[in-house]
Amino acid sequence: MRVGLQIPSFTFPGGPERIGPAFDTTVRQADQAGLHSLWVMDHFFQIGGVGAPDEPMLEGYSALAYAAALTERITLGTMVTGVTYRHPGILVKTVTTLDVLSGGRAWLGIGAAWNEEESRGLGIEFPPTAERFERLEETLRIAHRMWKGDDSPFEGRHYTLERPLNSPPALRTPRPPILVGGGGEKKTLRLVAQYADACNLFDGPELPRKLDVLREHCANQGRDYAEIEKTALGRFEGGTPSVDEAVETIGRIAESGIDHAIFSQATGQELAGVLGEALGQTEGIVPAGR
Repeated sequence: MRVGLQIPSFTFPGGPERIGPAFDTTVRQADQAGLHSLWVMDHFFQIGGVGAPDEPMLEGYSALAYAAALTERITLGTMVTGVTYRHPGILVKTVTTLDVLSGGRAWLGIGAAWNEEESRGLGIEFPPTAERFERLEETLRIAHRMWKGDDSPFEGRHYTLERPLNSPPALRTPRPPILVGGGGEKKTLRLVAQYADACNLFDGPELPRKLDVLREHCANQGRDYAEIEKTALGRFEGGTPSVDEAVETIGRIAESGIDHAIFSQATGQELAGVLGEALGQTEGIVPAGR
């Protein structure tokens, strides 16, 4: 069972000048605690449920590059990149750069995008849902080709790349793992089965059904369900949990068939230490889906 931390907020006491030092402390704590993964949201405005749109929000890949320089072991990704935010060729180059400079610790976390407010605010194209999913599938195809070293021309409905060269190549083999976020049962989980190395679902009562749907898509695609790393994003209500509460929650999520539990809590400073302590008591837990 793997455990990760998502940092969704950069509203630290002391104003913008404290963001760097506070973020530094959190990512070092997560790395030293032995957590498997560190995630930031790929948003440009803060999202509802976390804070107001004008609260501080860092650009995701710049933040991860900074985190890579501060850490040694923890893997790094966005939870998750909206497909409309970056051209696919540039996105693959960005994740490859993170992978090379971090020593092979990058993820590509990606989804169909949903935050129309920030897209409109910053002038980012925000096509209808069906088109965003078409763009997501093309981006996944491009990522596979570029990470295989195939620089032959790509012509899709939405993207044309005359020479998708990717040099230097990623260090992670066969590629940085691709995580597709979202629980859409017709399209998103089908794309997981067809193209991804991992999925990301929300911890909650619908989780078992989502995993059953993913299992069905894998059967239809001829894909081994066990090959896909099942991750779930959760949070602790009522603030930072005790170590015992964290152990109980990690065990419950594992029993549901999840391989990798990722927890989100404000700036994550207190949670990183608690999860690290809980890890020592959850060694040997095997997800039920295995």
